Amino acid sequence: MSDSQEIALFPLQLVMFPGGRLDLQIFERRYIDLVTQCMRTETGFGICLLKKGMETVQPGTQQTIHRTGTFANIIDWDQLSNGLLGITVEGSAKFTIEDCWQSEGGVLMANVTFSEIDSVGKQAIPIDDDFTALSELLQNLESHPLVEQKNLIIDYDNLWDLGWRLAELIPVENGKKQDLLEMDDPWERIENIEQLVSELADEF
Repeated sequence: MSDSQEIALFPLQLVMFPGGRLDLQIFERRYIDLVTQCMRTETGFGICLLKKGMETVQPGTQQTIHRTGTFANIIDWDQLSNGLLGITVEGSAKFTIEDCWQSEGGVLMANVTFSEIDSVGKQAIPIDDDFTALSELLQNLESHPLVEQKNLIIDYDNLWDLGWRLAELIPVENGKKQDLLEMDDPWERIENIEQLVSELADEF
């Protein structure tokens, strides 16, 4: 994957991180065409959080997106019981949008720059004892049936994995998750997660 390239975007009301997995139901013609092309060419698309607008575009409305997202590849697909196409995607690298536009087919396209560090496959950063409690929290979250079925591959001794997975799984609003995604320093991200977890604990 080059540092900068043109990709298709899939705006959603959620934040995805590298290494995460997501199940999607595809029913809009523009996205059926996109998924078909991605599977044929073995490419992916970018997932980014909506600032304004709905996932399904309504007449007279417009989608506004955040400028940082995660590139995802299709790792599985199937026809669902409701007849729709279901796909599973896995995040691989964070990107920043330079400019975007709507294609003739209705899919949002963008020129993006990929993060040099915030991506799957980078050298692991060992976790020190200060974050043992967060590692244990992640293991507890992973045992939840809805999380367990994703079959995530998690290195609990890697600061990247710990930050990405906790950022996805802790119950905070999407705006805070987006802030975590936009952080380039994994230590800053994990410290912010620690603060968010502490605030959640105080609510109970």
